[in-house]
Amino acid sequence: MGATFASTLLGFMREVVNARYYGTRWEMDTFLAAATIPTILFGVFNGALMSALVPTFSQYLARRREEEAWRLANTVLNLLAIVLSTCAIIGFMTARWYVPVIAHGFPAPQMAVAIRMTRWLMPSIVAVSLSGVLSAMLNAYHRFRAAALVGVAVNSVTIACVVLLSHGMGIYALVVGTVLGLGAQLIVQLPSFLSIGRYRPAIDLRHPGLKKIWLLLGPIIVGSAAGQLALFFDRFFASTLAPGYIAGMNYATKLVNFPQQIFAAAIATVIFPLLAAQFARENRRGVARSVVTGLRLVNFITIPSAFALIVLAHPMVQALFERGTFQASATDLTASLLPYAAVGLIALAANVVLTRCCFACHETLAPVTISVATVVLNVLLSLVWLPNLGARGLLLANSVSQTAQAALLLMLAARLVAGIDWRSLAISGGKVLLSSFAMLLALGWIGALGVTPEASLASRAWFLFGQIAIGATVFIAAARVLGVEELDLAWRTIVAKFERNLVSPPENREAPIA
Repeated sequence: MGATFASTLLGFMREVVNARYYGTRWEMDTFLAAATIPTILFGVFNGALMSALVPTFSQYLARRREEEAWRLANTVLNLLAIVLSTCAIIGFMTARWYVPVIAHGFPAPQMAVAIRMTRWLMPSIVAVSLSGVLSAMLNAYHRFRAAALVGVAVNSVTIACVVLLSHGMGIYALVVGTVLGLGAQLIVQLPSFLSIGRYRPAIDLRHPGLKKIWLLLGPIIVGSAAGQLALFFDRFFASTLAPGYIAGMNYATKLVNFPQQIFAAAIATVIFPLLAAQFARENRRGVARSVVTGLRLVNFITIPSAFALIVLAHPMVQALFERGTFQASATDLTASLLPYAAVGLIALAANVVLTRCCFACHETLAPVTISVATVVLNVLLSLVWLPNLGARGLLLANSVSQTAQAALLLMLAARLVAGIDWRSLAISGGKVLLSSFAMLLALGWIGALGVTPEASLASRAWFLFGQIAIGATVFIAAARVLGVEELDLAWRTIVAKFERNLVSPPENREAPIA
């Protein structure tokens, strides 16, 4: 649990350090544009392979066919290393052709910097994708400690490089730190992975499980690519806006992702192997109960988090980021974007659980179709809202399309399992919503007092902490009065973790590049 918390905290500290040294300047915009293709490739390969490999791998383990399971895993790992290395080489050599497509609004000097950065980042896709597969396999064996150290490794190395090298290297310190950090997250998992003693540098192309993975992999790759296209279009459209908007959107998105990374992704990480094992044993009612429990816990975390992010946008951005290169104008820009990203938090977290449910049940075509449809919706809404709303329109388009995706996935999950307990889900969500409204009133009352903290980090941080503490107290009190069951469930889970010395799963499997 300590590793998970440290990993999450360091991941956010990385953004704080980036804001301190690079703010919303054009250099940060350029780095984010350069990281687009490596991030997309990570999302496609890592997301697809985890979703296809884990259910198949779990099936072999559930049937006590461990030798076959590892022969399959070794084949996938070794093939992945070969394919990704080839992709990295091709990506390095062809950067001057595809980077101008992504960042088409950049002037020529900035474009040249983006191409150079992209080439430096391309080798990292090998390490980061292999690391993701290793984490998935360790999770299948319930070995969470090494995977939880992934975030600690990548964020510690990146922060150290930025702090130590930025004076002489500028933005390239962040590029170097990212590449070295992504290599470090693979290295920290190798001892635990190799200690299982099953890895072999072999490829068995005739393994029957490989055919199952190929059948699952095609649709999942399409779905993963569709999901990653949202990032491509965000930066494609944002490159035409004034300098700073790509960076501002990134900071706002990272703030929104913070509660999702701590709680929602952890819930989904634990649930996915459980769902796969339950489905392998044809326990559909167990799958249904696990999905509903996961969604209720996700709502309990994300609904009040979304409210707080909207109401406290300016003091939150100011306290966390406003120092060094990140000036008051950058605070205003990021805070104005944050509410448009926050409204999609609930759906974003729910999608993680619902997608895991579909893939664990070996349903791939429908989630892929839904992903493609929501990307099309996202692009259309972006085109409509970009002229008048600018970057706010891009973030709002993301939130609306994610909400549509969550609704469609929920209907699909209800069909796949033995029925969703709609009544339980609705009552739980309604109680959490009422508790969040009570918190909202309390925070609104504090804001109406007109209290302004002094222009120092300590004063701003203390004021923000006070607002969050009061809001959380009101929320918990209201939840207790309304009898929100997730409050007790969360408490029992924490107590059980200490009593049984249970370990925590990795907090996040999103791309740790940019």
